[in-house]
Amino acid sequence: CTVIFTRMVTKDLHKPISILFCNLAFSDLFTSFSGFWISVLFITNPDITIFGSQDMLAPYALYTTSILSTIYNLVSIGIERYLAVAESMRTRFRVARSHSIAVVLINWVLAFLLGCLPLMGWNCLHMEKNLSVLYSPFCVNYLIFITIPNVVAAFIIPLFTYLGIIIILRKRKLRMKACGQTTGTYKSAEIQVARTSIFIWLLALISYAPFFAGVIFDATNTQCQIDLYPGVYIFRNCTAMLITINCLGNPIIYTLKSKTLGTKLKALKCHSTGRACTI
Repeated sequence: CTVIFTRMVTKDLHKPISILFCNLAFSDLFTSFSGFWISVLFITNPDITIFGSQDMLAPYALYTTSILSTIYNLVSIGIERYLAVAESMRTRFRVARSHSIAVVLINWVLAFLLGCLPLMGWNCLHMEKNLSVLYSPFCVNYLIFITIPNVVAAFIIPLFTYLGIIIILRKRKLRMKACGQTTGTYKSAEIQVARTSIFIWLLALISYAPFFAGVIFDATNTQCQIDLYPGVYIFRNCTAMLITINCLGNPIIYTLKSKTLGTKLKALKCHSTGRACTI
């Protein structure tokens, strides 16, 4: 909420990448709220989160939509950063605010379309065949359909984009070094991108790999819910906690580490308390 508020009230932060950052924060907020809804249902009636119910369709659909939106935003940020670096020396194409707004709309439309498929009829509410054990009344084939391609996108696309940024910066640094120019700025940028990439990969791996493993287990499992209780469901709850931790880590990695945003946060704090503050 702090990230969203700061970027909305600060005009010079309304850049294309800032729109993506703000939308990522909104997706993470949406994930946290939908996860909280599922938690409340678990507290009030634990059986429906194990055996499945009509009441779980909407919370799970919104939770899936928010997770997909977060993944698409992470991929979009990586692509935008690559285009910003690769095209910084050219004038043919530049990422504009209209491009970022269009990407945000496309991300949400795609996330809602895929996430709400169970509400449109792709569920196993009245079927015992192909029923998910961990996320009933979802179907196993639906979970595989949305998990595998999105996990591949979340890991492969950022890999190529951030590696591409590092390669471009290194080439320019070597070019400037050959011309006898200083390369301190490019070296600093290269280190910063490398660190951010490592944080992204570690956070994504820790957050989504257990969930992916749970879906694979669900697809190969032949036991019923009673036989798997409570161990597998404790693991399922832990995967949900890790996804929530990812929602907390994204603003830290992408926005709160930004010096510009940090300065604006201090400025807003000083303004709210009536002190004089110089940026």
